[in-house]
Amino acid sequence: MRITDDWLTAAHTQAVMGLLTGAGHQALAVGGCVRNALLGVPVADIDIATDARPEMVMALAEGAGLRVVPTGLDHGTVTVMAEGIPHEITTFRRDEETDGRRAKVAFAQDAAEDARRRDFTMNALYADPAGYVVDPLGGLPDLEARHVRFIGDAGARIREDYLRILRFFRFTAWYGDVALGLDAEGLAACAEHADGLGQLSRERVGHEVRKLLAAPDPAPEVAAMAQAGILARILPGADATALAPLVHLGETDWIARLAALGGDADGLRLSNAEARMLDDLATAARDGTAPFALGDMLGARARDALLIRAALMGQALAEGDLEEARKGADETFPLKAADLMPGLQGPVLGQALTQARTIWREAKGQIDRDALIEAVTA
Repeated sequence: MRITDDWLTAAHTQAVMGLLTGAGHQALAVGGCVRNALLGVPVADIDIATDARPEMVMALAEGAGLRVVPTGLDHGTVTVMAEGIPHEITTFRRDEETDGRRAKVAFAQDAAEDARRRDFTMNALYADPAGYVVDPLGGLPDLEARHVRFIGDAGARIREDYLRILRFFRFTAWYGDVALGLDAEGLAACAEHADGLGQLSRERVGHEVRKLLAAPDPAPEVAAMAQAGILARILPGADATALAPLVHLGETDWIARLAALGGDADGLRLSNAEARMLDDLATAARDGTAPFALGDMLGARARDALLIRAALMGQALAEGDLEEARKGADETFPLKAADLMPGLQGPVLGQALTQARTIWREAKGQIDRDALIEAVTA
């Protein structure tokens, strides 16, 4: 099997790989770029594995006038920039010690040894500079079947890094065959080792959850996480019931899907802006706010709140609600603080503006500035 994609045949990739092979070293594209190319999915990052040590990679690149960034020397990784494109080059490795969060690695000499420390068989595929696929562990049949399967013993792979529990669900959501479902051995191992998730940082967990929920349809995997007791560990109080209806009601992003799940998202390390949006969406979807008011409150996000509400209720989106929400987003509240001054000041002024906005929302914008002033000052 051979890859002929542009990212591999491009001059910059061939130049970087040629630096290594020209000096007598191996240079193999590896991991996601090979997997995605074989699946016909866009490739975002170019990763290269080699038997050359990091210091040799750096010397060869610098000798060719290329910029080198020592992105992960402790793990044998450097990034070589060619034509402005990053190429992450990592020396073949094997794990010597693992604690469920990080590994102490030693350098290896061949792709087979390097492959055995990876997570899933479909991620242990390599390609030489000519594009010919190297499959040291027999992962191609799994890739062709879209079967996300741990390499070797699933429990052992998970104990090396408990984040692989979440990666198992994320990769299945993105690359698995829906008809095939989740790998039974992998699912059982994830459930058995779920306690290990407590060792992970909130940043790593949040990163995986974002990617999982951004999949075209993550509902089957999230439902499996709930049944295995994993969802409750990373998102206490979450309920996966509404996610499948939400996905099928319309296109939504990861944060809208997270809002539909509910629960305590503190363990996901969201940014302040993300946390505010999540709270606004979750509250608006559940408190019965009228569509016009949702539009005024959430703008373009009102559609998400309406979809979440419909999913939670197990109903189709009510006819006219989207149009009303769009109107609420487009209309401009006609009253300003200056319109009520100097007659009203301080907290009283704030209360009057809040009251006026409530009246305006209830009237669906069909009330003018003078009528609002009269309503809150009479």
